[in-house]
Amino acid sequence: MRLQITTCLAWCALSASAFLPSIRESKRLENLRSTPNNIDVAFNNKQEEILKKKQALYNLLNVAEKNDNAVFQDYVDRVLACPKTKEPLSIRTLTPKLEGGSAGVKISLISKESENYPSYTYTGRTDSYFDLLNVVTDDKSSAPDGSDDAESNSSVQNILNSLRVFIPPPLRIAGDDAYVPMRDLFTSPFVSYAYERGWRQGFQAAGFPGIDREFELVKDYFSPCTPDKESSVVIDMSCATGLMTRRLLNSGKYGRVIGCDYSDAMLNEASTRIRPVELNSEKTRLNLVRCDVAKMPMQAGSVNALHAGAAMHCWPELEDSLAEIYRVLKPGGRYFATTFLSEYFKSVNAVASGINQNVSQQAFQSFTVEYLRELVLGAGFEEDKVKIEVVGLACVIIRCEK
Repeated sequence: MRLQITTCLAWCALSASAFLPSIRESKRLENLRSTPNNIDVAFNNKQEEILKKKQALYNLLNVAEKNDNAVFQDYVDRVLACPKTKEPLSIRTLTPKLEGGSAGVKISLISKESENYPSYTYTGRTDSYFDLLNVVTDDKSSAPDGSDDAESNSSVQNILNSLRVFIPPPLRIAGDDAYVPMRDLFTSPFVSYAYERGWRQGFQAAGFPGIDREFELVKDYFSPCTPDKESSVVIDMSCATGLMTRRLLNSGKYGRVIGCDYSDAMLNEASTRIRPVELNSEKTRLNLVRCDVAKMPMQAGSVNALHAGAAMHCWPELEDSLAEIYRVLKPGGRYFATTFLSEYFKSVNAVASGINQNVSQQAFQSFTVEYLRELVLGAGFEEDKVKIEVVGLACVIIRCEK
């Protein structure tokens, strides 16, 4: 009898020990069902992050369709144009791979073939800039996932230009008409690095009010010609590292801000400084564009306002540049610019002028108030809509309305 009782107790103990894990597992599963799973939470957070980046990309490209299954097809940009034909550009890209963390994709910008012109293709990236300075001639590199030959060639040329800065002017200028000091100096990565680290701040010695005060002046002057925030387009020409571009963007007063510069080194620096702001903003669309101000890649009458801060003295083709600005402005559009009077650069230009009388080989353009007025009137602006003001020692503020 004792043996039977002992055997029964042992069997009960064994059964209980076998059953307890099942109870514990059931309890664990119940807890998992009643509380959020950490893995699920992390997955949901990742999905939200991807959706935010996708939304930012839609805003950047100005694409109307915003469903998750959308594939970006060709669409015609309402502002950008081929710099050769001035016809609108179609933008072509593939569905971006956002899961990798970066929302940037490579795009092609294509002009329509006509009787007078072939179709031209340009490339760019949504997380850096659109290169509307160099036509892509290799079909392979024109595809979003193609080679980067055009970009590589451009980068090599800019490196060579940056090294010329260290060559004494007499040696650099002689027989080197392809290098334009007032323009190509700013293609140097050394200059783009230094620009917001003391270079631009030094302009206050000439009378420049400082970037924050300059922005207030720009904002006030642009206000009458940008009444509709959603449709207003503002260009920051010769934007450099994006000092003014960032302020125009952060103001939330404009539907689209386009920062333009000839220098890819400046645009790369601008992209680094701007993108963290842009990716978190749904208020204003932003593009950075590499271009030549004398051959602006914008459609006629497509821009509400254009700013060019401390820039005109660096433009080799002044008449063409100002004519282009007048062309792209809408009726009633406004142009705000700051530059230097000739006195500020007299000693610098004297060195170059003694070697080569070619204006394009001067270090900077030389301006008087009378000459500036002659230039803007020649571009098409009417005299009663032009105001030129001297501030401090050698700073000039130009306001023009079309």
